[in-house]
Amino acid sequence: MYNTVIENNRIIFSRAGELVRITPCHKNAIRFEAFPDCREFDENFTLMPQTAEASFEDRDYCAFMTVGRLKIQLERNGKITFYKDGAVILEEKPELAFNDGFRHYERKDGVWSAGITFKSNEGEHFYGLGQEPSGQFDLKGCSFDLRHINTKSTVPFVYSSLGYGFIWNNPAIGNVELSENRTRWSVGATRKIDFVVIAGNPREVSEALADLTGHAPVMPHWATGFWQSRLRYETQEDLLDTARRYHDEGVPLSVIIADYFHWTEQGDYKFDPQYWQDVKAMTDELHGMGTKLVVSVWPTINENSENYRFMHDRNMLIRTVKGSDRVFNFYGPQAEIDVTNPATREFVFSKLKENYLDNGVDGLWFDEAEPEIHPEHFDNLLFYVGRGDEYGLIYPYYYAQMAYDGFTKMGEVPVILTRAAYLGSQKFGSLVWSGDIPSTFESLAEQVKTGLNISVCGIPWWNTDIGGFWGADTTSDEFRELIVRWFQFGVFSPVMRVHGNRNRHGEKKRDVKEPSGDPNEIWSFGESNFPILKDLVLLRERLRPYIGKQMQIASEKGYPVMRPMFFDWPDDEVCYTLGEQYMFGDDILFAPIVNRGQTEKQVYLPEGSWIRTGTNEKYAPGLHTVSAKTDEFIAFVKEGADVLNCF
Repeated sequence: MYNTVIENNRIIFSRAGELVRITPCHKNAIRFEAFPDCREFDENFTLMPQTAEASFEDRDYCAFMTVGRLKIQLERNGKITFYKDGAVILEEKPELAFNDGFRHYERKDGVWSAGITFKSNEGEHFYGLGQEPSGQFDLKGCSFDLRHINTKSTVPFVYSSLGYGFIWNNPAIGNVELSENRTRWSVGATRKIDFVVIAGNPREVSEALADLTGHAPVMPHWATGFWQSRLRYETQEDLLDTARRYHDEGVPLSVIIADYFHWTEQGDYKFDPQYWQDVKAMTDELHGMGTKLVVSVWPTINENSENYRFMHDRNMLIRTVKGSDRVFNFYGPQAEIDVTNPATREFVFSKLKENYLDNGVDGLWFDEAEPEIHPEHFDNLLFYVGRGDEYGLIYPYYYAQMAYDGFTKMGEVPVILTRAAYLGSQKFGSLVWSGDIPSTFESLAEQVKTGLNISVCGIPWWNTDIGGFWGADTTSDEFRELIVRWFQFGVFSPVMRVHGNRNRHGEKKRDVKEPSGDPNEIWSFGESNFPILKDLVLLRERLRPYIGKQMQIASEKGYPVMRPMFFDWPDDEVCYTLGEQYMFGDDILFAPIVNRGQTEKQVYLPEGSWIRTGTNEKYAPGLHTVSAKTDEFIAFVKEGADVLNCF
């Protein structure tokens, strides 16, 4: 009935219907795995297993493992409790009414549903989980599905204000409850429960998280400037005319993007020569102006693609359990490539290299990287790695790996703009963006909190569509105010990129499947806005050496560039409540204005001495009411920091 073995620097525990393995995986970190099939196996998903020194104690009723500041207690009825510096931080709660119902499994269709429940801690706050467009900064009291959809990308990690991180190391579709009566992680199709607890302050946990899931590369300098995009440049000349005007206006343009349907057919991975006559000449001209080109790539493919039959016959496409393998309808039924298959990754990247990169294209935009499917029946999908409901979160990880492996062979560091991410995506150069969000002040406020939460999940490269993606009337006073406030936020985001499907006031000019929306360049939003937006782009340009330094730190240490206030002041209780201000790197505190008509805001300054940018006024710690007209923003710099000279 009860059996515990301590050997080889681990605890093995067995009981009826379960085998448990507990291992040290980093200093101050312990990994817990439970196998309902009662057989050990090694499947690390995206975790890079490590080891650490541990001490053990075996008593009649329980066993203990201590790793640095973290201790786990395993009782003979299966219950586990984690202690940090002697204080309880996670205590398992029975799944059933009686006291031996710890961890519950149900067998169905060859896999298990599984979950683990912990008692709720009074006063605890949670942050993380990737991109959740919930409008919440503190996630305590919330329940979330563990899945990817447009605007929502699950990175199953949370940081607790009690001083620990929790990695849910399971890519299955599921749910997490961070409620008042319990904390519960559950999935519907799996072969084990697998998670890691890391004890430490935000910096210590971020370092461990990067070691365990991968360090981001150092962002190439070209990506730290201003990115221009719109839905969409229909032709080579349209795109070049935009880049030329930026150059003539004296506005530095780091990147310009060719969005979707520049291609001949979904799945062809090449420019349509009718509208893009000489790609190499285009990229040569852009490079001469100091501008890089990024192109959009979708995972969709259909029978009209020249690559379809080759990929279909070699099982390089996502298959389905029942019905057609067409999982997305956009200009006809589309299948989707299976990037979990190494052969798919190698073949598709060879096409991307041949048709894009060899012609001077600099980066890739992996749209619909969840992947987008309709209806969202992950249990009907079959990937190379397994069932869709068991591995549904891992697709964007392999999608980014496809580009990383290919660019690495070319001797280059990739920057992959992607609409979804998973644990470890950062090590492949994933620049995550928050999807097709609305063009509203409410959405802007939501993005600030979203950016702060994904920042603690080990993914330092993040951005939004400046101005939002859909619903904008570029002629309205409301949007023209919004675009300025969003540009201000963009300056103090890891990447500054404008994009959006602006309302179409003109008529379709060409015989194209997807016509362009209204103009979306910085001169497109009113005569009075142009100099404001130009000055913001020029400020971003002056900040690039500072941003580059922060990107170096992000790569080496795993620290986010866009940081919640508690990251630097974990002992200041107020900092856990501040979802509309943050640190941009080590020295800049930014407080975005996110409400229409707002010209002042309360800002909390933690310990230290602070200088207001623009006025050079000195502020003491505490709560301050600060004003900022539409053409002004609220930012402070630590006294003595060199970056003040950029403002």
